[in-house]
Amino acid sequence: MTADDMSEAWQRWHERRIETVSAPYGPLSLVGTHWIEDFPDGRLPAIPGRWTADGDRLLLDAGVTDGLTLDGEPFAGKVGLTADHGPAGAARVGLGERRLVVLVREGSWGVRDFDPAAETRTAFQGIEVTPYDGRWSIPGRFTPYDRVRGVRVANADGRERGLGLDGELTFPLDGQELTLRATVEADGSLRAVFADSTSGDGSYRFRFLRPAAPDAEGRTTVDFNRSLLPPCAFASHFVCPFPPPGNTLGGAIAAGERDLR
Repeated sequence: MTADDMSEAWQRWHERRIETVSAPYGPLSLVGTHWIEDFPDGRLPAIPGRWTADGDRLLLDAGVTDGLTLDGEPFAGKVGLTADHGPAGAARVGLGERRLVVLVREGSWGVRDFDPAAETRTAFQGIEVTPYDGRWSIPGRFTPYDRVRGVRVANADGRERGLGLDGELTFPLDGQELTLRATVEADGSLRAVFADSTSGDGSYRFRFLRPAAPDAEGRTTVDFNRSLLPPCAFASHFVCPFPPPGNTLGGAIAAGERDLR
């Protein structure tokens, strides 16, 4: 691809990104994440019904006047729920236009409340992003570990959780060979949580990098033009992991998404 082609492809990526985050059930619409263990009586803030953990499922007990729906139909009674793994808009439980997403993290059950009318969504004015610059698209190589290495890292909600790391992504930048510890996603792509000298001063306090799946030789492209704001930049109710040890770069990554406008 020519430099113009790559710039145009990046522009299309950026436009799709804006559409995704500003969609009715995108990250801007999250208005609450409630952990069941914090509410022993099963009553969640601004969410009707009674929600209680029961081993490998979450129990919902709702009355007719609660106004909840299950799979798009009015619901009253008791039901055992498992975690929702699809998009928020496809969550089984609804309340009007809101979607109540069931999740579980390290054995703790929770409910996320997505509301298309959230002020964070209606007031959204865009993402501050650096225009495409080819110097930030770098050949990299992924070297997997012999086994997953779990580390404990702080999360955006103040709790500490495990983060599985599958290998190391190395790449040259400004005459140095740098390394980021990365996770392999279900589709084979990589995810690295990183910070740099601009974090908190010119860009959000940390960002995500999502290189494509490496080839058989471990080769992939490290494209900082596509550095992503984490979900917690759009709504404070996400539980994003902070960068693991070794993933804070000493230089400035003046590329990609920086912050909200």
